[in-house]
Amino acid sequence: MRTCESCGREYPRDRPWRCDCGHALDYVDQPVPDGGPREFDRDAGIWAFEAFLPMDEAVTLGEGWTPLVDAPAWDATFKLEFLHPTGSFKDRGAAAVVAEARAVGADRILEDSSGNAGLAVASYAARAGIDAEIYVPADAKAEKRRRIERTGADVVAVEGDRQAVTDACLDAVEAGEGWYASHAWNPAFFAGTATVAYELAAQRDWSVPDAFVTPLGHGTLFLGAYRGFRALKAAGWIAELPRLLGAQAVGASPIADGRHGQRAGENALADGIQIRDPARADQIRAAIDDTGGDAVAVDEAATRQAHRRLSASGFHVEPTCATAVAALETFRERGVLGPDEDVVLALTGRNA
Repeated sequence: MRTCESCGREYPRDRPWRCDCGHALDYVDQPVPDGGPREFDRDAGIWAFEAFLPMDEAVTLGEGWTPLVDAPAWDATFKLEFLHPTGSFKDRGAAAVVAEARAVGADRILEDSSGNAGLAVASYAARAGIDAEIYVPADAKAEKRRRIERTGADVVAVEGDRQAVTDACLDAVEAGEGWYASHAWNPAFFAGTATVAYELAAQRDWSVPDAFVTPLGHGTLFLGAYRGFRALKAAGWIAELPRLLGAQAVGASPIADGRHGQRAGENALADGIQIRDPARADQIRAAIDDTGGDAVAVDEAATRQAHRRLSASGFHVEPTCATAVAALETFRERGVLGPDEDVVLALTGRNA
């Protein structure tokens, strides 16, 4: 079953995304395994954590167990999420949401995306033998669009802003044209991204850092990590939650603006987090409050500088990743992070 956190209504499993009241749906119960921490088969990818996952079967391209790499120049550790099969952390969610689509008998899935999520969903749909239709902005980067098309998915280009793309996809879903495999709405996607928390804790011998930093648009990784860390704490495998810190792009930074005031300008370089109205904004704010976290807005100049510095250090990632790196300095300047605190930062994608 799926439930609405806002009004408490429950829906059957094949209702993939939104309550009649307009709020996102979530699983009624988060699976929590019995017993203490254990060894996991890394060859099984994210499906090593099947005891935490509500899916009945696996769809995989070998996602998961991305490296943790020391980054002394930033006094941090990087989790290299860009090394997933399709080039971003979205593979975690795509594997889970496509597995769920197959379990409920969907023969066609729809998704709207500016790039990485669309590529991931299209790729895992191809792996599962399910037709896919991906809605993208008309001005999406040509190479990202070509990669999606090469999976065999149908690509629908939509004029207008990012919300117009979502609206067009939702119209098709409501018209019965497919099952909504949304990275922003579908709870199965977040069950998949929660595996970053299980994996990170396992790689650190069942400890967690003081803080975990991610770029923040719809909160797909941010909220997934929060849910994963909560599940680990509920299981008794970790004692405390890390502080969750999000980096937004100036001009598309509703969470940061609500905390620190709106900054003038626009950061179009961070195209992967151009989200002005996150589907789960209330849940993002709650996760920040619950963990003592924060969110800041990063401008284009800081993003560009951080991106160049990453490239010069051997981390060849897309500019959106650099917002999280740039935000580190701001968090430290504001005292959100102390000079000796243990910080892990997710480098989320490489599909520039």
